[in-house]
Amino acid sequence: MKKPSLIIGKKQIVLAGMTLMLGIAVYANYAVGSSGEISATDKIEKHSANYGEAELVNADKGSDYFSQARIDRMNARDEAKETLKTIMGGGDATDEEKSVAAEEAAAMTGRMESESKIESLIKAAGFTDCVCYLDGDNANIVVRSGPEGLVASEAAQIKDILLGEVSVPAENIRIFDVD
Repeated sequence: MKKPSLIIGKKQIVLAGMTLMLGIAVYANYAVGSSGEISATDKIEKHSANYGEAELVNADKGSDYFSQARIDRMNARDEAKETLKTIMGGGDATDEEKSVAAEEAAAMTGRMESESKIESLIKAAGFTDCVCYLDGDNANIVVRSGPEGLVASEAAQIKDILLGEVSVPAENIRIFDVD
């Protein structure tokens, strides 16, 4: 008598575990990176700002803040890419597992392109510098403003630029203002 085949095999369990670990690593890196951005500053008025509200953060090092934020984001993405390559290059990975990893890699690439485009458009709108973080249904944008801070019309302009590139619920858009 034949042994009944299981729908969930060892390979599927390993893939699910690696996918879960990747998700946890990306989320942890994002959470640490987000809190690291704020702690690298001297003063912060609020922990988050919704659309139309601006948050003022005083950074001593000027553009170093934005440079470091971009480096941290790049490092997080590099780690995620390596994990996806490991999954895709695994000798015992099934075609389905490789397909899922390829979809995740394509989604990450799309987010990276959107972040870059949004940053470029915000700079073209007259802001000195900015960094954009996209994570599924959330968008965090850090912009450099003048001494007066970010006004509501500027926040609306940033929101319009963001929504022209990606679809994010308004309540999940946070704009941080760095002086």
